[in-house]
Amino acid sequence: MRVLPHCVRSVTKPRSTVGRRSDMLDRWWMLGLMIVLAGCSGSGNEPAGGAAACDSPPALTVPTSTLDAALACSAGLASATRAPVLLVPGTATTPDTAFSWNHQPALEAMGWPYCTVELPESAMADAQVSAEYIVHAIRQMARVSGRRVAVVGYSQGGMLPRWALRFYPDIRERVEELVGLAPSNHGTETAAPSCVSGCQPSIWQQRSDAAFIAALNADFETVAGVDYTVIYTQLDEVVVPNAGPNPSSPLRAQGEHLANIATQSVCPANAADHLALGTYDPVAHALLVDALTHPGPADPTRLAGYAGAPGTAAVCAEVFMPGVNPATFALDYGGLLAGISEATANTERVDAEPALRCFADPAG
Repeated sequence: MRVLPHCVRSVTKPRSTVGRRSDMLDRWWMLGLMIVLAGCSGSGNEPAGGAAACDSPPALTVPTSTLDAALACSAGLASATRAPVLLVPGTATTPDTAFSWNHQPALEAMGWPYCTVELPESAMADAQVSAEYIVHAIRQMARVSGRRVAVVGYSQGGMLPRWALRFYPDIRERVEELVGLAPSNHGTETAAPSCVSGCQPSIWQQRSDAAFIAALNADFETVAGVDYTVIYTQLDEVVVPNAGPNPSSPLRAQGEHLANIATQSVCPANAADHLALGTYDPVAHALLVDALTHPGPADPTRLAGYAGAPGTAAVCAEVFMPGVNPATFALDYGGLLAGISEATANTERVDAEPALRCFADPAG
């Protein structure tokens, strides 16, 4: 049976005649209504009014062949001896522009198997569709490697896996940890001005008051069994605010499974902006590696040279993260900027935020 990509929000009862035919129509109509309601139901574990988490995963709407084509993996995935890394790019970027000149060579130098996933329209399409690519990637990586996956996402790519974990519960046992680099976990105040005359779907969805963001964070922000490390900069000019009492990137939860770390709390003079944080900042990368190489989330006190006070870690004196070639940095960073400009100019703009899928909409 083909599952429709969006649940039907209303069902019109057909006109009945009389006698048995009327009874049969009534029974078929009620059966159809029950199927629709079952397809749109979420978990009963969340408080009423919030966007429910699902007890079973919704069907993916993107063809499997398309999802497969978006996933690219390094050698050694099938023989991985530790959690393979899934790199998820951010808004207006691709794995090539965001990761090929930094995180990918860094992981290769560590002998760490990894995969990248390319999101549709350079991650500017409907974020609910992009999340399906992440779900499929996690399932495939876990199947091939026989291990749980460490998800590392930048910007929107650090936020989207939380949507996948919330609404596709089967992947929770397949994910060991999520490391977000400047993730837009609570949206950004810079998105709304961009949408005055229309903007790309995922920009709409990353507004601070977006229905998508409200559904993502309703009632709970983490799931059991997954470790979370959020690495952000207080100087972020894209994910705003990221300083003050209610920064966007940090998750509003408590527990040993979560660490929210501003790079300035490790190295007070750190000047990383949004792009630097996810692509070449040495402090962010050191925290990422710490999360990958230890149980639980990152811990700044484990960084080399740390002497009990901010600024003492050896990484505070570094300029680039491992994997970045200083000789080609200007060219590589320029390619990132050019890719962002091209994606922004050439992807479709819409006049409103995409409607929430029925499994995420508290209205059902």
